[in-house]
Amino acid sequence: MKATLAILTIGVVPVSEILPLLTEHISEQQITHYSLLGTLSREEVMEDYAPERGEARLPVLLSDGKLGHVSLPKIERGLQSVIEVLDNQDYEVILLMSTAPITGLVARNAILLEPMRIIPPLVGSIVDSHQVGVIVPMDELLENQSKKWQGLSNAPLLAVANPFWDSENRLIDAGRDLLDRGADVLMLDCLGFHQHHRDLLQKNLDVPVLLSNVLVARLASELLV
Repeated sequence: MKATLAILTIGVVPVSEILPLLTEHISEQQITHYSLLGTLSREEVMEDYAPERGEARLPVLLSDGKLGHVSLPKIERGLQSVIEVLDNQDYEVILLMSTAPITGLVARNAILLEPMRIIPPLVGSIVDSHQVGVIVPMDELLENQSKKWQGLSNAPLLAVANPFWDSENRLIDAGRDLLDRGADVLMLDCLGFHQHHRDLLQKNLDVPVLLSNVLVARLASELLV
């Protein structure tokens, strides 16, 4: 059976909930998940990916269930090395499951899908002139958001709620805060958010909710037909 899709993640990212979106067209046996750091201990991660002085830092969920701050340039080099290996293994699509500000990745044979490059213009085309409220998982990611969403007609409103350790009420409160500030569409911009989070917000707040992982998974599924 031909290998078709490789899902590439940086840290610990649950991919089980997006599999039904992908297996509409291919079997689960044709999907492989590779994690750059997810199977390593914290000590192993820091040995190879600890940030040097002056390097941009990236918060990543590690195998111990806690955040670690790693070097963004080292992560980009590590991902490119993995992509080069995958690119020679007959995968049709390599799906990078990360909303981190990763740049410079290249695949020569497979189609490389990068959420950071794809999702902002896609969301912009969907929401048009509506006011978007973006929920991110941690305060450290707020700084990057204005640059990430600069293509939107209106600058996004931002709030923080974490899908891994915050309560459902915390997520609802974050969404309600965005609506009170003028948002009329919500965007869950973390791959840890899943469809039950979207359903929770839509049920309690009666507002359209977009999921970054669903958007990119559906695009990947179309390429696999």
